[in-house]
Amino acid sequence: MSSARNTGMEASAAGDARTSRTHVPSGMTSFDHIYDQPDPRAYFRALGPLDYQVPHHGQNIFRRALTACGQTVRTAEPVTVLDICCSYGINAALINHEVTLDDLYSHYTSPQATELTTAELIKWDRSYYAARRRHDVARVIGLDMSANAISYARAAGLLDEGFAENLETAPPSPALLRAARHTRLITITGGATFLSDRTFQRLLAGVHIPAWVAAFVLRTTSYASIAACLASHGLVTEKATTHTFPQRRFTDADEQRYAIQAVTAGGEDPYGKEADGYFHTTLHLSRPPEDVRAFPLTDLMPSL
Repeated sequence: MSSARNTGMEASAAGDARTSRTHVPSGMTSFDHIYDQPDPRAYFRALGPLDYQVPHHGQNIFRRALTACGQTVRTAEPVTVLDICCSYGINAALINHEVTLDDLYSHYTSPQATELTTAELIKWDRSYYAARRRHDVARVIGLDMSANAISYARAAGLLDEGFAENLETAPPSPALLRAARHTRLITITGGATFLSDRTFQRLLAGVHIPAWVAAFVLRTTSYASIAACLASHGLVTEKATTHTFPQRRFTDADEQRYAIQAVTAGGEDPYGKEADGYFHTTLHLSRPPEDVRAFPLTDLMPSL
């Protein structure tokens, strides 16, 4: 695949981005092997049978959040989104293009995609996404440990800028801080389990405008330390209570047992959720107090 230099990617690898992507909790299945491939085909082949769907849930909510938070800053420029743990730019694809997550599963597991080289897939993808580009696009910055995933997303035209950095282990590069300084919305659909307040402290210290943070968090995970960090930057975190969002099926009975035990230990009820075979996530939305009052969380949630 093309290198970071010849795809135009601005990336600073904090440590070795090709080493283990995450510290997976004991009891959860690791999918590290699908996150640093030259392109996203293995990602969709592996997660499709497990009905991985959080980016689908995020698509509608992120678009609503972008419309709302964009009203609080008077600028003709597109709103900047920072997608943490962005992998191959899936959220960027869903935010800025008339596609669904199901469309992407079909696209990347199709016979035509299977026959292409990575270079050919990038060329095909650039045409695919260009034909489906929305008029109200956001400027999307991607942050992920995986250099290959960032490089692909940049080459395919999904990310405006991408950075292969791990802020859990090192401060952000000057280039990342420059790119993210006008971030208005921070999104997370797949990484809250593997992050601490350290990442957010390092990022928000360089953001000039109070950003919104929209995170889909597994119910097996506590978000308390991150919410406390965001509070220290003047952001109020609300937890959606009307419903949860399925993430994916469990890979086996052991993983389900782990999830039920973790959810129960956290004071939540697994009935109808983890007990029925799926990890579930909860939306946490953090914003300045005035934005919380102006844009009620219930107005940003999808109707069921």
